[in-house]
Amino acid sequence: MATKATSEKVAGKRLIAITAVALMAFIGILVETSMNVTFPTLMKTMNVSLSTVQWITTGYLLTVALLMITSAFLKQRFTNRQLFVAGASLFIIGDLIGALAPNFWILLLGRIIQAVCAGIAIPLMINVIVESVPRARLGFYMGLSSLILMIAPASGPTFGGLMVAIGDWRLIFWATLPVELLILIFGWQAIEQYSPTQAVKFDWRQFGLLAVAFVAIMLGFNSLSTAGWLSWQFLGGVVLGIVTLLAYVRVARHSQRQLLKLEIFRNPIFTYSFFAYILLQFCNIGINFALPNYAQLAIGASSLVGGLILLPGSLVTAILQPWFGHLLDKYGARLPILLGSSLFLAAALAFTVMGRSLTVVLIAIFYVVFSIGRSMAFSNTMTNGLKEVALDQRADANAIYNTGQQFAGSLGTTVLAVLMSSVKADNLTQAVATARGSQLAFGLIALIGIINFGFYYVVFKNQRV
Repeated sequence: MATKATSEKVAGKRLIAITAVALMAFIGILVETSMNVTFPTLMKTMNVSLSTVQWITTGYLLTVALLMITSAFLKQRFTNRQLFVAGASLFIIGDLIGALAPNFWILLLGRIIQAVCAGIAIPLMINVIVESVPRARLGFYMGLSSLILMIAPASGPTFGGLMVAIGDWRLIFWATLPVELLILIFGWQAIEQYSPTQAVKFDWRQFGLLAVAFVAIMLGFNSLSTAGWLSWQFLGGVVLGIVTLLAYVRVARHSQRQLLKLEIFRNPIFTYSFFAYILLQFCNIGINFALPNYAQLAIGASSLVGGLILLPGSLVTAILQPWFGHLLDKYGARLPILLGSSLFLAAALAFTVMGRSLTVVLIAIFYVVFSIGRSMAFSNTMTNGLKEVALDQRADANAIYNTGQQFAGSLGTTVLAVLMSSVKADNLTQAVATARGSQLAFGLIALIGIINFGFYYVVFKNQRV
């Protein structure tokens, strides 16, 4: 077993291991949203609706969220190498199924198998960095991991659009296949174990309750496009989700092995930071779905253009990300969080007001402002929330953040897809109906921006510094 690094330099083998795991996480997150630009094509070729085809992204994110719940157990039970090989192998299998899929449901199966890779890779990346990097370099490498988590989903539509422009949507799977094979080969020998494993038992009852809750809520919201707000499908899904969540809380309180330690929510700073954080992720993944599809369905742009409109915002955010953290270090959390939230709300209002007459240029400009504001608030909200948690609870708090953001992202895709396809009238073209539905979706994002100011008010009211 390798000993923990003590020097200020990361040894070559460990650097290869970190790079391999980081690349696996990046590819896993990149393909989360890469299929968004293909939805109009899939709707025609596979004869499915927008509310159905969005499960290509929603199902992926939901699977990742469920895997996040098990991350603490997986770390204790299996070695880093076992998890790495399992994640890479499942991605390759999912790639092949997706590339060869003859229909929508086989394609969805391939995506869900792929998603297991991301669910394993994200916490594995953080664990390998924390355990193998010297303390003097930990901030730098953790910053890189945060950059991957924020930039990869926004870059997905650009990658997908480029693949479609070169060939077709199946190229998204064929292009990532050799990359994942190389990652598996290079990482196989470099991945080491830094802490002993334990033969711990997995609480299937707690996991089952959370899985039922997540899936029920998702299915309930997905039914809105066909059944409506007062339907038994929507109300039944939400009620079942709430009941099973309450059952989980009751079971977890009397268990010595909680999947998610709920006592952390007794801290109001963490709790309201968490609410704001997942709402930002709801909007982030949701708008990364909405804008490429708006460009294609409402404006008539190509899938390449639909993907490229998010690229300027993603690049600017990547460049400015270190500065966002510097603002928190120098001025405290209040300045970057409130400034970022203000830019987020301004962009959301601009999207809402111009919702029926957006152009490709306007979308790109507004998204730059949106991306800067969202990223500035997003990363600093999590950092500020974790700072208020005791050291022995930070791993559990991080698991809660990761699970929440993945589930919120999947819900964001579902809800915005429902709103975008909610306007139906015989005298409206698909372009006009999509534009009007999208305006409702943008309005929801603006409303969330306002709600988040309320959450931040409570956070800073309870925070001394």
